[in-house]
Amino acid sequence: MKILVAGKGGVGKTTISALLAHILADKGYNILALDTDSVPNLAQSLGVPFEEALEIVPLSRNEKLAEERTGARPGEGWGVLFSLTPKVDDLAEQYGITIKPNLKLVVVGSIEQSKEGCLCPALALARAFLMHVLLSEKDIVIVDSEAGAEVFGRGLAEKFDVMICVAEPTLKSLLIARKLIEMGKQLNISNIFLVINKVRNSLKASQLYAKVFSDSTPYHLVNFDESVINVDNKGKGVDSIPKDSPIYEDVEALARRILNVKKRSKVL
Repeated sequence: MKILVAGKGGVGKTTISALLAHILADKGYNILALDTDSVPNLAQSLGVPFEEALEIVPLSRNEKLAEERTGARPGEGWGVLFSLTPKVDDLAEQYGITIKPNLKLVVVGSIEQSKEGCLCPALALARAFLMHVLLSEKDIVIVDSEAGAEVFGRGLAEKFDVMICVAEPTLKSLLIARKLIEMGKQLNISNIFLVINKVRNSLKASQLYAKVFSDSTPYHLVNFDESVINVDNKGKGVDSIPKDSPIYEDVEALARRILNVKKRSKVL
């Protein structure tokens, strides 16, 4: 199963992605978490110490690896020939960070822009890796995407089984989420969930959802929880959030809904 976590900036995509990854791993699934943000910070949320996380070089910026796999060094200039189909099937094993035995992280970084403003070897490598994973990986892949609509123009979004669109309980955030969900539907993503995050008043959030969404898009409320801020300020990952906290219980309920999709797909 391939899960895309999308949404505008600041809504809590990374927190939801990381907590979902830990919860599903604790349920016994093999999880590969991918950070495709231009400012990646999924590592810290998953529990990688801050100093170590700062040293991680995303695949899309790894010039040495790009040269080794594509035959050209990024920045060599216009017109340089390089492979658009580099070997990538071993990158998750070589460059993946083991969070726990059945949870691994690969920091891909943004695959949309380069310092030359063109498709450079490092971006070609990152794109090829991402496509390979989306086509070949078993169990569960969770992609914490770039904020906004960029992911829908990459020719990748249609490879996902589930889209989780994260929004805040505000009119502006929900309107943006509606646009992103419409794009997901146009790409035939078969299972889409709207996650309204940081909820302080469930009734008001549900009423706002009804005002913005006229269709039957499934939605899921995740309550605002101070424990997220507390663990973040201590430099810890979301695995330090107490299991009886509101956000943990809400995301665990979301995980159960997603697993029901997985079970239905097996029956079909």
